[in-house]
Amino acid sequence: MSASKGIIQNNINRFAVVYRLIDYIVLQAALFVAINAYGADLVLGKEYFELSLIATIGFAFAAESFNLYRSWRTGYFLQLVFYTALAWSVATALVLCFLFFSKTGLDYSRMVLALWIAGTFMALIGWRYCFVQLLFKLRAQGFNTRDVVIIGMTENAIRLAKEIQDNPETGYRLKAIYDDRTKDRIDPNYHHLLNGNINDSVAHAKNKEFDSVFIALPITAEARLKQILFMLGDTTINVQIVPDLFTYSLMNASMSHVGEIQTISVYDNPMRGESAFLKRMEDVLLSTVILCIIAIPMLLIALCIKLTSKGPVIFKQDRYGLDGRKIKIWKFRSMTVAENGEKVTQATKNDARITPLGAFLRRSSLDELPQFFNVLSGQMSIVGPRPHAVSHNELYRTQVGYYMLRHKVKPGITGWAQINGWRGETDTIDKMEKRIEFDLEYIRRWSLWMDFKIVFYTLTKGFVVKMPINSNLSI
Repeated sequence: MSASKGIIQNNINRFAVVYRLIDYIVLQAALFVAINAYGADLVLGKEYFELSLIATIGFAFAAESFNLYRSWRTGYFLQLVFYTALAWSVATALVLCFLFFSKTGLDYSRMVLALWIAGTFMALIGWRYCFVQLLFKLRAQGFNTRDVVIIGMTENAIRLAKEIQDNPETGYRLKAIYDDRTKDRIDPNYHHLLNGNINDSVAHAKNKEFDSVFIALPITAEARLKQILFMLGDTTINVQIVPDLFTYSLMNASMSHVGEIQTISVYDNPMRGESAFLKRMEDVLLSTVILCIIAIPMLLIALCIKLTSKGPVIFKQDRYGLDGRKIKIWKFRSMTVAENGEKVTQATKNDARITPLGAFLRRSSLDELPQFFNVLSGQMSIVGPRPHAVSHNELYRTQVGYYMLRHKVKPGITGWAQINGWRGETDTIDKMEKRIEFDLEYIRRWSLWMDFKIVFYTLTKGFVVKMPINSNLSI
Protein backbone atom coordinates (compact mmCIF):
# COMPACT_ATOMS: atom_id res chain seq x y z
CA MET A 1 0.00 0.00 0.00
CA SER A 2 1.38 3.40 -0.93
CA ALA A 3 1.40 6.30 1.50
CA SER A 4 0.74 8.88 -1.16
CA LYS A 5 -2.96 9.36 -0.51
CA GLY A 6 -2.47 12.56 1.48
CA ILE A 7 -2.75 15.59 -0.77
CA ILE A 8 -0.91 18.07 1.44
CA GLN A 9 2.32 16.33 2.38
CA ASN A 10 5.45 18.07 3.69
CA ASN A 11 3.95 21.51 3.34
CA ILE A 12 4.72 23.35 6.56
CA ASN A 13 6.88 26.10 5.06
CA ARG A 14 4.67 26.66 2.01
CA PHE A 15 1.51 26.92 4.09
CA ALA A 16 3.21 29.19 6.62
CA VAL A 17 3.77 31.71 3.84
CA VAL A 18 0.10 31.45 2.86
CA TYR A 19 -0.98 31.95 6.51
CA ARG A 20 1.04 35.14 6.74
CA LEU A 21 -0.27 36.44 3.43
CA ILE A 22 -3.89 35.84 4.45
CA ASP A 23 -3.33 37.65 7.76
CA TYR A 24 -1.85 40.69 6.04
CA ILE A 25 -4.71 40.78 3.54
CA VAL A 26 -7.24 40.50 6.38
CA LEU A 27 -5.71 43.51 8.16
CA GLN A 28 -5.99 45.70 5.08
CA ALA A 29 -9.42 44.39 4.02
CA ALA A 30 -10.88 44.91 7.50
CA LEU A 31 -9.81 48.55 7.47
CA PHE A 32 -11.31 49.06 4.01
CA VAL A 33 -14.60 47.48 5.15
CA ALA A 34 -14.64 49.57 8.35
CA ILE A 35 -14.25 52.81 6.39
CA ASN A 36 -16.99 51.92 3.94
CA ALA A 37 -19.30 50.50 6.60
CA TYR A 38 -19.20 53.74 8.59
CA GLY A 39 -20.84 55.55 5.71
CA ALA A 40 -18.96 58.82 6.15
CA ASP A 41 -17.05 60.57 3.41
CA LEU A 42 -13.87 58.73 4.18
CA VAL A 43 -11.40 57.03 1.88
CA LEU A 44 -8.49 54.69 2.48
CA GLY A 45 -5.95 57.45 2.02
CA LYS A 46 -2.40 58.06 3.18
CA GLU A 47 -3.32 58.58 6.83
CA TYR A 48 -5.19 55.29 7.20
CA PHE A 49 -2.55 53.52 5.13
CA GLU A 50 0.04 54.57 7.74
CA LEU A 51 -2.07 52.97 10.48
CA SER A 52 -2.50 49.75 8.52
CA LEU A 53 1.25 49.62 7.89
CA ILE A 54 2.05 50.09 11.59
CA ALA A 55 -0.53 47.44 12.53
CA THR A 56 0.81 44.99 9.96
CA ILE A 57 4.41 45.40 11.08
CA GLY A 58 3.40 45.09 14.74
CA PHE A 59 1.25 42.04 14.10
CA ALA A 60 3.97 40.39 12.01
CA PHE A 61 6.58 40.93 14.75
CA ALA A 62 4.27 39.68 17.51
CA ALA A 63 3.07 36.68 15.48
CA GLU A 64 6.64 35.56 14.85
CA SER A 65 7.50 36.08 18.53
CA PHE A 66 4.58 33.90 19.60
CA ASN A 67 5.37 31.30 16.93
CA LEU A 68 1.86 31.75 15.54
CA TYR A 69 2.71 30.14 12.21
CA ARG A 70 3.91 26.82 13.56
CA SER A 71 2.34 23.62 12.26
CA TRP A 72 -1.33 23.27 13.15
CA ARG A 73 -1.13 19.50 13.23
CA THR A 74 -0.73 19.75 17.00
CA GLY A 75 -2.05 22.14 19.61
CA TYR A 76 -5.51 23.36 20.46
CA PHE A 77 -7.73 25.92 18.79
CA LEU A 78 -8.21 27.95 21.99
CA GLN A 79 -4.45 28.28 22.25
CA LEU A 80 -4.35 29.47 18.65
CA VAL A 81 -7.06 32.04 19.44
CA PHE A 82 -5.12 33.21 22.50
CA TYR A 83 -1.90 33.88 20.62
CA THR A 84 -3.73 35.45 17.68
CA ALA A 85 -5.51 37.80 20.08
CA LEU A 86 -2.22 38.56 21.81
CA ALA A 87 -0.49 39.38 18.52
CA TRP A 88 -3.34 41.65 17.41
CA SER A 89 -3.32 43.33 20.85
CA VAL A 90 0.33 44.20 20.36
CA ALA A 91 -0.45 45.64 16.92
CA THR A 92 -3.38 47.62 18.33
CA ALA A 93 -1.23 48.98 21.15
CA LEU A 94 1.35 50.20 18.62
CA VAL A 95 -1.36 51.99 16.62
CA LEU A 96 -2.73 53.67 19.74
CA CYS A 97 0.77 54.71 20.83
CA PHE A 98 1.36 56.23 17.40
CA LEU A 99 -1.89 58.20 17.62
CA PHE A 100 -1.03 59.43 21.11
CA PHE A 101 2.59 60.48 20.56
CA SER A 102 1.99 61.93 17.09
CA LYS A 103 -1.02 63.87 18.46
CA THR A 104 -3.02 62.88 15.39
CA GLY A 105 -5.83 61.02 17.14
CA LEU A 106 -8.39 63.67 16.19
CA ASP A 107 -7.57 63.17 12.51
CA TYR A 108 -9.14 59.72 12.52
CA SER A 109 -12.67 58.51 13.04
CA ARG A 110 -13.00 56.73 16.38
CA MET A 111 -15.86 54.66 15.03
CA VAL A 112 -13.76 53.47 12.08
CA LEU A 113 -10.87 52.58 14.39
CA ALA A 114 -13.21 50.67 16.73
CA LEU A 115 -14.80 48.79 13.82
CA TRP A 116 -11.38 48.01 12.37
CA ILE A 117 -9.92 46.72 15.63
CA ALA A 118 -12.93 44.55 16.45
CA GLY A 119 -13.51 43.45 12.86
CA THR A 120 -9.90 42.46 12.31
CA PHE A 121 -9.87 40.33 15.45
CA MET A 122 -13.04 38.51 14.42
CA ALA A 123 -11.75 38.04 10.87
CA LEU A 124 -8.39 36.67 12.06
CA ILE A 125 -10.13 34.16 14.30
CA GLY A 126 -12.87 33.43 11.77
CA TRP A 127 -10.68 32.41 8.87
CA ARG A 128 -8.55 30.23 11.15
CA TYR A 129 -11.63 28.48 12.48
CA CYS A 130 -12.89 27.81 8.97
CA PHE A 131 -9.50 26.52 7.88
CA VAL A 132 -9.20 24.20 10.91
CA GLN A 133 -12.66 22.79 10.20
CA LEU A 134 -11.64 22.22 6.58
CA LEU A 135 -8.53 20.35 7.68
CA PHE A 136 -10.58 18.20 10.08
CA LYS A 137 -12.92 17.22 7.26
CA LEU A 138 -10.03 16.45 4.93
CA ARG A 139 -8.36 14.29 7.55
CA ALA A 140 -11.62 12.47 8.30
CA GLN A 141 -11.68 11.48 4.62
CA GLY A 142 -8.07 10.31 4.72
CA PHE A 143 -6.50 13.40 3.20
CA ASN A 144 -3.83 15.64 4.73
CA THR A 145 -2.71 12.70 6.87
CA ARG A 146 0.53 10.86 7.38
CA ASP A 147 0.81 7.16 8.12
CA VAL A 148 3.25 6.52 10.94
CA VAL A 149 4.61 3.47 12.77
CA ILE A 150 6.41 2.99 16.07
CA ILE A 151 9.44 0.79 16.67
CA GLY A 152 9.70 -0.55 20.20
CA MET A 153 6.84 -1.10 22.65
CA THR A 154 8.20 0.94 25.55
CA GLU A 155 6.36 3.21 27.98
CA ASN A 156 7.23 6.16 25.76
CA ALA A 157 5.84 4.28 22.76
CA ILE A 158 2.56 3.61 24.56
CA ARG A 159 2.23 7.29 25.50
CA LEU A 160 2.98 8.30 21.92
CA ALA A 161 0.47 5.79 20.51
CA LYS A 162 -2.23 7.04 22.86
CA GLU A 163 -1.46 10.66 21.94
CA ILE A 164 -1.80 9.90 18.23
CA GLN A 165 -5.03 7.94 18.66
CA ASP A 166 -6.62 10.48 21.01
CA ASN A 167 -5.79 13.45 18.79
CA PRO A 168 -6.79 12.70 15.19
CA GLU A 169 -6.56 16.42 14.42
CA THR A 170 -2.77 16.00 14.37
CA GLY A 171 -3.13 14.33 10.99
CA TYR A 172 -1.16 11.26 12.04
CA ARG A 173 -2.54 7.75 11.56
CA LEU A 174 -0.85 5.00 13.56
CA LYS A 175 -0.59 2.04 11.19
CA ALA A 176 1.54 -0.40 13.15
CA ILE A 177 3.93 -1.10 15.98
CA TYR A 178 7.01 -3.26 15.58
CA ASP A 179 8.80 -5.07 18.40
CA ASP A 180 11.12 -8.08 18.64
CA ARG A 181 9.30 -9.43 21.70
CA THR A 182 6.45 -11.93 21.62
CA LYS A 183 2.84 -10.87 22.21
CA ASP A 184 2.72 -12.19 25.76
CA ARG A 185 5.32 -9.52 26.70
CA ILE A 186 3.44 -6.69 24.99
CA ASP A 187 0.59 -4.51 26.30
CA PRO A 188 -2.55 -6.43 25.16
CA ASN A 189 -4.28 -3.15 24.28
CA TYR A 190 -1.92 -2.83 21.29
CA HIS A 191 -1.78 -6.44 20.06
CA HIS A 192 -3.92 -5.51 17.06
CA LEU A 193 -1.30 -3.00 15.94
CA LEU A 194 1.66 -5.38 16.08
CA ASN A 195 2.87 -5.99 12.55
CA GLY A 196 6.05 -7.97 13.02
CA ASN A 197 9.56 -7.50 14.36
CA ILE A 198 11.94 -4.61 13.83
CA ASN A 199 13.49 -6.13 10.72
CA ASP A 200 9.98 -6.31 9.24
CA SER A 201 9.59 -2.56 9.82
CA VAL A 202 12.69 -1.89 7.72
CA ALA A 203 11.35 -4.05 4.90
CA HIS A 204 7.99 -2.25 5.00
CA ALA A 205 9.79 1.11 5.05
CA LYS A 206 11.60 0.16 1.87
CA ASN A 207 8.21 -0.60 0.30
CA LYS A 208 7.05 2.89 1.36
CA GLU A 209 4.07 1.54 3.29
CA PHE A 210 4.14 4.51 5.67
CA ASP A 211 5.50 8.05 5.83
CA SER A 212 7.33 8.26 9.14
CA VAL A 213 8.72 6.01 11.82
CA PHE A 214 9.12 6.82 15.51
CA ILE A 215 11.85 4.87 17.28
CA ALA A 216 11.01 4.49 20.97
CA LEU A 217 13.73 2.15 22.17
CA PRO A 218 15.36 2.73 25.57
CA ILE A 219 18.61 4.69 25.55
CA THR A 220 20.39 1.62 26.96
CA ALA A 221 19.80 -0.19 23.65
CA GLU A 222 22.44 1.94 21.96
CA ALA A 223 23.84 -0.83 19.76
CA ARG A 224 20.40 -1.87 18.54
CA LEU A 225 19.43 1.76 17.94
CA LYS A 226 22.50 2.34 15.78
CA GLN A 227 21.72 -0.83 13.82
CA ILE A 228 18.12 0.26 13.16
CA LEU A 229 19.19 3.73 12.07
CA PHE A 230 21.76 2.19 9.73
CA MET A 231 19.12 -0.07 8.15
CA LEU A 232 16.61 2.77 7.82
CA GLY A 233 19.33 4.82 6.17
CA ASP A 234 18.67 2.65 3.12
CA THR A 235 15.12 4.07 2.88
CA THR A 236 13.58 7.49 2.27
CA ILE A 237 11.28 7.30 5.30
CA ASN A 238 11.25 10.18 7.81
CA VAL A 239 12.76 8.92 11.07
CA GLN A 240 12.24 10.45 14.51
CA ILE A 241 13.59 9.25 17.83
CA VAL A 242 11.36 9.45 20.90
CA PRO A 243 13.91 10.32 23.63
CA ASP A 244 14.09 7.95 26.55
CA LEU A 245 16.52 10.15 28.45
CA PHE A 246 15.30 10.55 32.01
CA THR A 247 16.41 14.17 31.80
CA TYR A 248 13.66 14.89 29.28
CA SER A 249 11.15 14.17 32.02
CA LEU A 250 12.78 16.68 34.34
CA MET A 251 13.34 19.96 32.60
CA ASN A 252 13.11 21.86 29.36
CA ALA A 253 15.84 19.87 27.57
CA SER A 254 16.98 21.24 24.23
CA MET A 255 19.78 20.89 21.71
CA SER A 256 22.77 23.18 22.08
CA HIS A 257 26.37 23.22 20.94
CA VAL A 258 29.90 24.21 21.89
CA GLY A 259 31.63 25.16 18.68
CA GLU A 260 30.82 22.27 16.35
CA ILE A 261 30.12 19.79 19.17
CA GLN A 262 26.42 19.08 19.71
CA THR A 263 25.22 18.96 23.32
CA ILE A 264 21.91 18.51 25.11
CA SER A 265 20.98 21.31 27.47
CA VAL A 266 19.34 19.48 30.37
CA TYR A 267 19.05 21.68 33.46
CA ASP A 268 18.32 25.09 31.98
CA ASN A 269 15.87 27.96 32.24
CA PRO A 270 13.34 27.80 29.36
CA MET A 271 12.61 31.51 29.76
CA ARG A 272 15.60 33.00 28.01
CA GLY A 273 15.99 35.76 25.45
CA GLU A 274 12.67 36.53 23.82
CA SER A 275 10.77 34.23 26.21
CA ALA A 276 12.27 36.01 29.21
CA PHE A 277 11.18 39.37 27.78
CA LEU A 278 7.61 38.12 27.22
CA LYS A 279 7.48 36.62 30.71
CA ARG A 280 8.71 39.89 32.24
CA MET A 281 6.18 41.95 30.27
CA GLU A 282 3.44 39.62 31.48
CA ASP A 283 4.58 40.09 35.09
CA VAL A 284 4.90 43.88 34.88
CA LEU A 285 1.55 44.43 33.16
CA LEU A 286 -0.43 42.00 35.35
CA SER A 287 1.14 43.09 38.64
CA THR A 288 0.61 46.78 37.82
CA VAL A 289 -3.06 46.25 36.98
CA ILE A 290 -3.65 44.00 39.98
CA LEU A 291 -1.94 46.38 42.42
CA CYS A 292 -4.16 49.21 41.19
CA ILE A 293 -7.22 47.04 41.82
CA ILE A 294 -6.21 45.73 45.24
CA ALA A 295 -4.65 48.91 46.67
CA ILE A 296 -7.66 49.83 48.85
CA PRO A 297 -8.34 46.22 50.02
CA MET A 298 -4.67 45.93 51.01
CA LEU A 299 -4.90 49.13 53.05
CA LEU A 300 -7.97 47.75 54.85
CA ILE A 301 -6.23 44.43 55.54
CA ALA A 302 -3.18 46.27 56.90
CA LEU A 303 -5.39 48.35 59.18
CA CYS A 304 -7.21 45.26 60.48
CA ILE A 305 -3.92 43.47 61.22
CA LYS A 306 -2.63 46.48 63.15
CA LEU A 307 -5.81 46.75 65.20
CA THR A 308 -6.22 43.04 66.03
CA SER A 309 -2.71 41.88 66.98
CA LYS A 310 0.71 43.14 67.98
CA GLY A 311 3.57 43.15 65.54
CA PRO A 312 4.42 44.40 62.06
CA VAL A 313 1.83 44.43 59.30
CA ILE A 314 4.20 43.11 56.67
CA PHE A 315 6.21 39.97 57.36
CA LYS A 316 9.42 39.54 55.33
CA GLN A 317 10.94 36.11 55.05
CA ASP A 318 13.97 34.74 53.21
CA ARG A 319 13.27 32.55 50.21
CA TYR A 320 15.25 31.15 47.32
CA GLY A 321 14.68 33.02 44.08
CA LEU A 322 15.99 32.54 40.55
CA ASP A 323 19.10 30.30 40.45
CA GLY A 324 18.85 29.77 44.21
CA ARG A 325 19.70 33.36 45.17
CA LYS A 326 18.13 34.55 48.41
CA ILE A 327 15.31 37.07 48.22
CA LYS A 328 12.91 38.48 50.80
CA ILE A 329 9.26 37.97 50.01
CA TRP A 330 6.51 40.10 51.49
CA LYS A 331 3.39 38.72 53.18
CA PHE A 332 0.73 40.09 55.47
CA ARG A 333 1.53 38.82 58.94
CA SER A 334 -0.94 36.06 59.81
CA MET A 335 0.73 34.64 62.94
CA THR A 336 1.82 35.87 66.35
CA VAL A 337 5.44 35.04 65.44
CA ALA A 338 7.65 36.07 62.53
CA GLU A 339 10.13 33.22 62.14
CA ASN A 340 12.95 33.74 59.67
CA GLY A 341 15.89 31.87 61.14
CA GLU A 342 17.68 28.61 60.52
CA LYS A 343 14.68 26.70 61.81
CA VAL A 344 11.14 27.58 60.72
CA THR A 345 8.23 25.53 62.00
CA GLN A 346 5.78 25.02 59.16
CA ALA A 347 2.25 26.18 59.90
CA THR A 348 -0.26 23.37 60.37
CA LYS A 349 -4.02 23.15 60.50
CA ASN A 350 -5.43 24.77 63.67
CA ASP A 351 -1.96 26.12 64.52
CA ALA A 352 -2.20 28.13 67.76
CA ARG A 353 0.23 30.72 66.40
CA ILE A 354 -2.21 31.79 63.67
CA THR A 355 -4.36 34.78 64.59
CA PRO A 356 -8.13 34.70 63.90
CA LEU A 357 -7.71 37.27 61.13
CA GLY A 358 -4.60 35.42 59.94
CA ALA A 359 -6.60 32.21 59.57
CA PHE A 360 -8.96 33.96 57.18
CA LEU A 361 -6.11 35.59 55.28
CA ARG A 362 -4.29 32.27 54.85
CA ARG A 363 -7.43 30.37 53.89
CA SER A 364 -8.27 32.93 51.21
CA SER A 365 -4.58 33.47 50.24
CA LEU A 366 -5.01 37.20 50.87
CA ASP A 367 -1.83 37.12 52.97
CA GLU A 368 0.08 36.68 49.69
CA LEU A 369 -1.08 39.98 48.15
CA PRO A 370 2.04 42.02 49.06
CA GLN A 371 4.05 39.64 46.88
CA PHE A 372 2.82 41.54 43.83
CA PHE A 373 5.42 44.13 44.87
CA ASN A 374 8.02 41.34 44.67
CA VAL A 375 6.77 40.64 41.17
CA LEU A 376 6.97 44.28 40.14
CA SER A 377 10.53 44.50 41.46
CA GLY A 378 11.54 41.46 39.40
CA GLN A 379 12.21 39.04 42.28
CA MET A 380 9.14 36.90 41.58
CA SER A 381 6.67 36.10 38.80
CA ILE A 382 2.90 35.97 38.82
CA VAL A 383 3.12 32.28 37.87
CA GLY A 384 5.88 29.94 38.96
CA PRO A 385 6.83 27.42 41.66
CA ARG A 386 5.79 28.66 45.09
CA PRO A 387 8.80 29.75 47.20
CA HIS A 388 9.50 27.76 50.36
CA ALA A 389 11.27 28.92 53.52
CA VAL A 390 15.05 28.56 53.22
CA SER A 391 15.14 26.04 56.07
CA HIS A 392 12.55 23.90 54.28
CA ASN A 393 14.60 24.09 51.09
CA GLU A 394 17.69 22.84 52.89
CA LEU A 395 15.67 20.00 54.39
CA TYR A 396 13.81 18.81 51.29
CA ARG A 397 16.69 19.21 48.82
CA THR A 398 18.29 16.20 50.54
CA GLN A 399 15.09 14.15 50.57
CA VAL A 400 13.33 14.93 47.26
CA GLY A 401 15.08 14.20 43.99
CA TYR A 402 15.74 17.17 41.68
CA TYR A 403 14.21 19.53 44.26
CA MET A 404 16.49 22.47 43.49
CA LEU A 405 15.64 22.44 39.78
CA ARG A 406 12.46 24.36 40.64
CA HIS A 407 14.74 27.37 41.19
CA LYS A 408 15.76 27.49 37.53
CA VAL A 409 12.86 29.96 37.14
CA LYS A 410 11.54 32.76 39.33
CA PRO A 411 9.18 31.71 42.13
CA GLY A 412 5.54 32.62 41.63
CA ILE A 413 2.50 33.77 43.56
CA THR A 414 0.53 30.90 42.06
CA GLY A 415 1.61 27.86 40.11
CA TRP A 416 0.79 24.64 38.33
CA ALA A 417 1.10 22.64 41.55
CA GLN A 418 -1.24 24.95 43.44
CA ILE A 419 -4.15 24.80 41.00
CA ASN A 420 -3.80 21.02 40.90
CA GLY A 421 -4.43 20.82 44.63
CA TRP A 422 -0.87 20.76 45.96
CA ARG A 423 -0.96 23.93 48.02
CA GLY A 424 -0.86 24.54 51.74
CA GLU A 425 0.81 22.29 54.28
CA THR A 426 3.26 19.66 53.01
CA ASP A 427 3.54 17.46 56.11
CA THR A 428 4.82 14.36 54.29
CA ILE A 429 7.57 13.67 51.78
CA ASP A 430 4.99 12.26 49.35
CA LYS A 431 3.13 15.58 49.24
CA MET A 432 6.33 17.51 48.66
CA GLU A 433 7.41 15.09 45.92
CA LYS A 434 4.08 15.61 44.19
CA ARG A 435 4.42 19.39 44.39
CA ILE A 436 7.93 19.20 42.91
CA GLU A 437 6.65 16.94 40.13
CA PHE A 438 4.12 19.60 39.09
CA ASP A 439 6.68 22.41 39.46
CA LEU A 440 9.09 20.66 37.09
CA GLU A 441 6.27 19.89 34.68
CA TYR A 442 5.43 23.60 34.59
CA ILE A 443 9.03 24.50 33.78
CA ARG A 444 9.09 21.87 31.05
CA ARG A 445 5.80 22.96 29.44
CA TRP A 446 5.91 26.71 30.06
CA SER A 447 4.14 29.05 27.67
CA LEU A 448 2.14 32.28 27.94
CA TRP A 449 -0.97 30.22 27.25
CA MET A 450 -0.19 27.96 30.22
CA ASP A 451 0.34 31.01 32.45
CA PHE A 452 -3.00 32.42 31.31
CA LYS A 453 -4.81 29.19 32.23
CA ILE A 454 -3.11 28.98 35.62
CA VAL A 455 -4.08 32.58 36.45
CA PHE A 456 -7.66 31.87 35.34
CA TYR A 457 -7.98 28.76 37.50
CA THR A 458 -6.33 30.53 40.43
CA LEU A 459 -8.94 33.29 40.31
CA THR A 460 -11.83 30.83 40.02
CA LYS A 461 -10.56 28.12 42.41
CA GLY A 462 -7.13 28.52 43.92
CA PHE A 463 -7.68 31.76 45.86
CA VAL A 464 -11.12 30.79 47.09
CA VAL A 465 -11.33 27.08 47.74
CA LYS A 466 -8.48 24.77 48.56
CA MET A 467 -8.74 21.99 46.03
CA PRO A 468 -8.68 18.35 47.20
CA ILE A 469 -5.24 16.94 47.84
CA ASN A 470 -5.74 14.17 45.27
CA SER A 471 -6.92 16.55 42.58
CA ASN A 472 -5.65 15.87 39.09
CA LEU A 473 -6.93 18.92 37.25
CA SER A 474 -5.61 18.93 33.72
CA ILE A 475 -5.95 22.11 31.70
